[in-house]
Amino acid sequence: MRKLTYFIATTVDGFIGDPDGEADFMYPHVDEEFVAHLVAEYPETISALGRTQLGIEDAPLKRFDTVLMGRRTYEPGLKVGMTSPYGHMREQYVVSRSLTESPDPQVQLLDGDIAAAVRELKAQDGLDIWLCGGADLAAQLHEEIDEYVVKTYPVIAGTGMPMSRVGFGVRRLELTGCTALGGGQIITSYAVKR
Repeated sequence: MRKLTYFIATTVDGFIGDPDGEADFMYPHVDEEFVAHLVAEYPETISALGRTQLGIEDAPLKRFDTVLMGRRTYEPGLKVGMTSPYGHMREQYVVSRSLTESPDPQVQLLDGDIAAAVRELKAQDGLDIWLCGGADLAAQLHEEIDEYVVKTYPVIAGTGMPMSRVGFGVRRLELTGCTALGGGQIITSYAVKR
């Protein structure tokens, strides 16, 4: 069975964006060493445009072959004409109640019982599924998330969009990996204890 992994960037105090969801303030922490780590360990999480810019457009998929994102996560790329941000993956899904037609044939829209749709995806053969964001979608899928990979940048936001809007409820996790990089970024992996 495939895993659903919430692979997300956050501040030290747990915010994935400012109060409007914008994460531009974190970009200065995406340095050469951090990008090299992503290329080595998570090459499929780099957008198609980024892969082209880095000269790794043919890099094989390592962990994920399916990406699932909310409309607000999908929208910034769409605004600049990136209709298929992860075209190198087998499947791209955008969860949206407001989009009625996909802007790209490679992007499938999901609405309705998202947890049931994810359970169906998890039952298929293939690499794991990347939950790209955001907070509302992570809340809807919190029972389906099997693993968290948290890229923590050395910055405090004070307030903003949290990692999840699920509300209070303790979930036990097991630390499965931790990588500290020279720019102060820390990448931690956790398996959900069931």
